[in-house]
Amino acid sequence: MSQRSDWSPPVVCGAMFSKMFSEMAAPEGTGRAGGAAPPPASPEPESVDQRILMGPNGIRAGWRLLIFAAVVFVLFAIFGIVLRAVGHGKPPNLGFGYQGIIVGDGAVFGIFLLASWIMTRIERRTVGDYGLPPRKAFGKRFWQGAIIGFVAMTVLLSSLRLAGVFNFGSFALHGAAIWKYGALWGIAFLLVGFAEEYSVRGYPLFTLTTGLGFWPAAVLLSLCFGALHLGNGGESWIGALGAGSAGFLFCFILRRTGDLWMAVGFHMSWDWAETFFYGVPDSGQIAPGHMLNPSFHGAKILTGGSVGPEGSILCFVVLALCWIFFHFWLPEAKYPNPAALRAHSRLGAEQVQPSA
Repeated sequence: MSQRSDWSPPVVCGAMFSKMFSEMAAPEGTGRAGGAAPPPASPEPESVDQRILMGPNGIRAGWRLLIFAAVVFVLFAIFGIVLRAVGHGKPPNLGFGYQGIIVGDGAVFGIFLLASWIMTRIERRTVGDYGLPPRKAFGKRFWQGAIIGFVAMTVLLSSLRLAGVFNFGSFALHGAAIWKYGALWGIAFLLVGFAEEYSVRGYPLFTLTTGLGFWPAAVLLSLCFGALHLGNGGESWIGALGAGSAGFLFCFILRRTGDLWMAVGFHMSWDWAETFFYGVPDSGQIAPGHMLNPSFHGAKILTGGSVGPEGSILCFVVLALCWIFFHFWLPEAKYPNPAALRAHSRLGAEQVQPSA
């Protein structure tokens, strides 16, 4: 029996399966006959308002920062009304003492913490995303920072002593008074650490980082931090520059630890050692209830003059040594947290990738 030349089962089966798989692989929207898909509809052009308000990932960082600033303004206004009510029309003047710092900086920290919490409800983040995770409160990093801050101020004043422009002096307090004022000033400067770190390097730094990147945001806010110190009595431009340099160091510590707890500890003990323990001017101000009676004599560029050791050229040397120490001790960049940047915000958020 002879075989037909135009038909065989293997040829037919192969053709059938070839057609079936080609149809299954065809893009959705194309016909089974392999027709081309209709062209996609062109997106509606964005309005000018949308381009100004919105970025690729939602509302721009600058607008979120303005919302935050408006919340802070309202909270400060409410606090001012309360103070005037307590002072019968005039805000109380507590001066530069532990009482005034506890009330003033405690209020500043509370206001910025509440404003940050309000932003967490809008952005669907946590307060910890902005630098102070509660689970790490007063943990190892905080106490490490406290020790390093005290040592750094001691090194600075010891350098001035070796340069022959500073004497530690004698005791101004004795007995129980040392413990009393030491504890009160400790509470005061803990609140200073919280207030100054969280108000500058909390939500503002996080949000500017999402828009500008970490280092531009850190430089900008450090300059602002230094300029704010010009409002202190007895402060000078070199002292403000020193404060700004310290603020930049705190940004670097945040970068390498991932949160503000070490920076808060460093800030607290630096100010506590300077103001209470050694009794030298802090940003041009000498506080009552300090432990020692020191004295300065010599060139202003070394002593810092009325500003105190933060206005000394040696302060910049100590800060640079701290920077080098932290660079080698904490080599890995941990801020900002990529998980926080990817948070699902009701307003949207600009996203950046952390760099080394």
